[in-house]
Amino acid sequence: MGTNIFDLTGKVALVTGASSGLGVQFAKALANQGANIAIVARRLEKLEAVKAEIESEYGVDVFATTCDVLDVENIKKAVGEIKDHFGRIDILINNAGTARVAPAEEQSDDDWKAVIDTNLNAVYYVAREVGKVMKEQNYGKIVNLGSLHSAVSITGMGISAYCASKGGVMLLTKELAAEWAQYGIYVNAIGPAYFPSEMTSGVMGDEKFLGLIKASCPMGRPGKEGELNGAVIYFASDASSYTTGQILWIDGGWTAV
Repeated sequence: MGTNIFDLTGKVALVTGASSGLGVQFAKALANQGANIAIVARRLEKLEAVKAEIESEYGVDVFATTCDVLDVENIKKAVGEIKDHFGRIDILINNAGTARVAPAEEQSDDDWKAVIDTNLNAVYYVAREVGKVMKEQNYGKIVNLGSLHSAVSITGMGISAYCASKGGVMLLTKELAAEWAQYGIYVNAIGPAYFPSEMTSGVMGDEKFLGLIKASCPMGRPGKEGELNGAVIYFASDASSYTTGQILWIDGGWTAV
């Protein structure tokens, strides 16, 4: 019988922003491959519900702790707790993110800062602190959440801060991959188009927005729940043993045209 290169049994995966939406989806996808899971977010009561659900459904060890990814000391505390619990961190899914929509000339300083801090600065801070653990292990898999908008903009949306932050994630991914390859740490990113989540709930039912997707995306539709899981598992597993510094577009062909 051949080896399952996607098997994550015995690995420890940390997922940020894991109290709802894509974070929960990613945690479940990794647990389904056998990984033990650490979930962090600001809402402990939601994390506890996710923990109970994953443990019941997949039979893996799940550790939940609060973490504000904008607070470096809070990140250090959470990473320390996870290491104390599991003894290691093999996989990081850097998922926490936010968005603000406004024309560039009207956007407030606070909105710009909130998006850059959450989508770019926090990605770096979490990767840095987890990277220290992975360096000690001489092994790690980091998957950052980029976006379709790491590469292209969109007409009429007013998402300058979001585009700037996600463009930064793509280049940060490449630089960390180059720096940390010598320590056995792989750093990649996924670049989703529009998927159902808390962040997109306000536009997913809008006919004008869905029309824009239909006109811009060769597949003519948003992504569906679960269609990001394969890429996350690929980057988290030994299947990607010679892949680092890459971003995989999961966008229905949007960036191909």
